[in-house]
Amino acid sequence: MEDGHGEYLRLVLLGYKNEVASNSLTQQAYLVILKAIRNLYLEPGKSFLEREITDLLEMSRTPVHEALIRLEMEGWLKVIPRKGFKVEPILRRIIIEISEITEVLDGLAVELATNIISNEELDRLDRLIDKQEEAMYNKNLKTYVAVDQEFHNLIVDQSRNNRLIKAMANYSDQLYRARLYTINARKLPIQSIQEHRAIVAAIRAKNKIAARELMQGHRHRGSLEIADIIKKKS
Repeated sequence: MEDGHGEYLRLVLLGYKNEVASNSLTQQAYLVILKAIRNLYLEPGKSFLEREITDLLEMSRTPVHEALIRLEMEGWLKVIPRKGFKVEPILRRIIIEISEITEVLDGLAVELATNIISNEELDRLDRLIDKQEEAMYNKNLKTYVAVDQEFHNLIVDQSRNNRLIKAMANYSDQLYRARLYTINARKLPIQSIQEHRAIVAAIRAKNKIAARELMQGHRHRGSLEIADIIKKKS
């Protein structure tokens, strides 16, 4: 690892570590490494020594190793025995497979949420769309992606189905990483903003069937766009 990049990565990881300091050491290591992979600081396809990460995190080997095993089970990386690990690349095939699942789950989430979401939460969704639009026109695309994630997570949370929320968590993060990876190659996401407004309008009208169809169409179109960019970058 080059010295300049290593120092930058150390500061990023320690910043994440401070954010999760209330957790156990293994959970701290897991959350920090996951955040770094998810936000592309540990880059897709790159290999790292386990010792490098323990040094950067200023931790002992055991919690870091346990965190890496868990992240491998979740599909984020591949552990290389007695060496280190390789961050899983972002592959078109995997993104399509994940998208096929999440389209259905997102559709179910918005259908369930339509029945029970409060006006306060609907207003919050509108504010998130406004924030996305501002970020888009200011070309602050990383903020755009983060707010997009918040918008979709809020709808999933409002389904109030704990098993659905748990099932979506890892898939949602995988798609977030892919969106972040491709965002600079995508056209300005004006259509996504329009689709978000249509989804919220359907929820306000208590039309759960329209909300589900709009959400699934929105997710399908966006996922295909991401998958095509990944194919070109391969």
